[in-house]
Amino acid sequence: MTPDWTVHIVDDDAAIRDSLTFMLESSGHRVRAHPSAEHFLDQADALEHGWIVTDVRMPGKSGLELLRTLKARGMTALPVIVMTGHGDVPLAVEAMKAGAVDFLEKPFDESRLLAALQWSRESLALGDERAAEKLETARRIATLSGREMDVLEGLVAGHANKAIAFDLGISARTVEIYRANVMTKMKAASLSELVRMVIVSRS
Repeated sequence: MTPDWTVHIVDDDAAIRDSLTFMLESSGHRVRAHPSAEHFLDQADALEHGWIVTDVRMPGKSGLELLRTLKARGMTALPVIVMTGHGDVPLAVEAMKAGAVDFLEKPFDESRLLAALQWSRESLALGDERAAEKLETARRIATLSGREMDVLEGLVAGHANKAIAFDLGISARTVEIYRANVMTKMKAASLSELVRMVIVSRS
């Protein structure tokens, strides 16, 4: 728990805002919910610290556009975690390249969100650990075969298994095997963790 930080939930779906607010407040976090990126940005200039947990696809400004606006305002010290449906993974990958610290595929459980909050806070405060993480990720990437690297690049680009298979001229089943090998060698528990690791290592 980080009592001096507020979690800002930005989502146009009231049910999701209510659910996340209840879950996070039950875990001891202070929470403010916003129905749109515009609503959040109206108050954002006064913020010194806190997390932003935003849906990547919303009416008006999207989560990606929210990230770009924050960057344009120089507000890069607010960790942003994007939430996405399965079909929006390419958008989430783009958001991470734009500065998001992590993305969560819906539905996700409480422990996954809490871990993302904790990691993102620590990553700002502990530059040496972030450097060590980059080095460890580079070491894991070095263990991948050429074809596993091809599959990894496809995953980081947000491509589905079938699209990767088409690009590489192999079967989707073969891609699944390579993907499983990549996840094992990279010690990634989920696609979002894998993408985050690689993007952070290249930043």
